[in-house]
Amino acid sequence: MNVPSPRPLNSISLLWDQTSEHQTTGITNPISSLSSTTAVTMATAGSFLQRCHRALTKIPRLTSQLTSQPPRKPFHPHHPRLLTTSTTTTTTTTALTDLSQPLPEVAPRTRLTPLSPSYYTGSPEYYDNLLALQDLLRSHQALPTIHGDDAPVVKWKTIDEYRLIVGDRVKPSRYNKVIHILDRLNRIDPAIMPAETKEVLALYMRPENQALGRKIERTTDNFGRAYAIGRRKTAVARVFLVEGEGEALVNGMPVNKKFSRLHDRESVLWPLIVTNRVDRYNVFAVVRGGGLTGQAEACTLAIARALRIHEPALKHALREAGCVTVDHRQVERKKPGHLKARKMPAWVKR
Repeated sequence: MNVPSPRPLNSISLLWDQTSEHQTTGITNPISSLSSTTAVTMATAGSFLQRCHRALTKIPRLTSQLTSQPPRKPFHPHHPRLLTTSTTTTTTTTALTDLSQPLPEVAPRTRLTPLSPSYYTGSPEYYDNLLALQDLLRSHQALPTIHGDDAPVVKWKTIDEYRLIVGDRVKPSRYNKVIHILDRLNRIDPAIMPAETKEVLALYMRPENQALGRKIERTTDNFGRAYAIGRRKTAVARVFLVEGEGEALVNGMPVNKKFSRLHDRESVLWPLIVTNRVDRYNVFAVVRGGGLTGQAEACTLAIARALRIHEPALKHALREAGCVTVDHRQVERKKPGHLKARKMPAWVKR
């Protein structure tokens, strides 16, 4: 006995089985009992479903070539990428409307493919440049570095020059991110710095006249004195530092008589205290302007600069102690209608 193979249950097979069953048993076919217009509509729908069923079961699926992405072109890591057009040209052997024939392997298409992953950001050129520098820094992260004071003195391009390189208006905060990465790359030990890093840093260096950019090395005079100037608020201190027994005079008076506060006395001699040089140098300072606190902190900066002239090796120790850092803060002026710089009088309703 031949057993018929099972068929998939779908709307087409069920409709066909019900129609044949009604014809065999002599029952009136529901389709024939309908009006002629409804019968034509259902017949058309049946042929459409049959064609869809044949298209889904007999015609092969789309090939992988149709959905494959074209290979990306190489790009320069420090230059913006441009929008290119990728076109796949194929020949169509059969018409797509003919459901009896299989679909072609690759359908013709044309689309715009941005090479830059930052194309849809606000500043694709800037982000491409920033990501390239971050990748370079990440690849050289393990290389030994030197202290920032020992790194080669480099002047980077200004923000206006950097905007010309990128071709977009870059904010100062974004420009500072690039400068921070460049400073970190510049701190790599010059003896083992890769040639790739040197070439990248050279792109951002600002060409200047070497004769104008040369620093004048300060030395002691014929009497062995080191002269330096320090400023804080509106006070200006001029200091002469010479080797001696530890005498300190400010405007011809000892430090204990000039400054009554203990904090101000320590501030004047703080560079000598942190380096253990209190009893090895004599200090002669002349201070003008400002108050006692401003004069004391101005002496701190001037003595630290003069001490670096005698002993340049103390540069790191003085910087760690905060003696050579210039404090540009000033007292904010009083405004009209205010009690002080920002304080307003109490508001009274009546």
